[in-house]
Amino acid sequence: MQRAIIYGGRGGLGTVLVSHFKAKGWWICSVDLQPNEEANENVLVDPKLDWVLQDALVLTEMEKKVGTEKVDAIINMAGGWAGGAADSKDFIPNCDLMWKQSVWSSTIAASLASKYLKAGGLVLLPGAKPALAGTPGMIGYGMAKAAVHQLVKSLACEKSGLPADSCTLALLPITLDTPMNRKWMPKADHSTWTSLDYVAELALKWSTGLDRPSSGSLVQLVTAGGATSLICE
Repeated sequence: MQRAIIYGGRGGLGTVLVSHFKAKGWWICSVDLQPNEEANENVLVDPKLDWVLQDALVLTEMEKKVGTEKVDAIINMAGGWAGGAADSKDFIPNCDLMWKQSVWSSTIAASLASKYLKAGGLVLLPGAKPALAGTPGMIGYGMAKAAVHQLVKSLACEKSGLPADSCTLALLPITLDTPMNRKWMPKADHSTWTSLDYVAELALKWSTGLDRPSSGSLVQLVTAGGATSLICE
């Protein structure tokens, strides 16, 4: 049986990923603040803990759930969005939140990969296309996603600590078609939003080793008229 760890497995995209992989017969361990009842196992993160202690907690709990087994893929799609320019009253709190959601989760996923990923396995992390340039209206978001992009590049290098022949990629959507985005942007052009089912199928394909971009790639998801194309950097 193929196995995956999905970080953020209770989120809007994570829930779809867990369902999609389970439907294909995969064993799934979800890592999130709340359990995903569809997953085979759950590791719960305590948001009150700092970065170091969150990592220690997740690693300790993963030993109980996974043991000596290795997994085929570790996918982190945890995260969120917050705006704010430098003069915003919420600038620093939002920067802090974005860093915790995207960078903490991605580095802990990388830590898990160093211990539990099979040789030749996949690490998939959450980037964002807007973070390839300046993001003045959402500085914390852009900064955190740019850090994830750098992490992906570093993990793809020799001596990064990941298993041999592993592949590390970042997904860079513009806007995902999540229920929350629909709620807050009901009048937006949804034909330019990337469907969660498309992302889940793409993640599954790459997890099985099919049509993977080269390790270290930042894979942009560009959707127009309901059709999505990939641009790799």
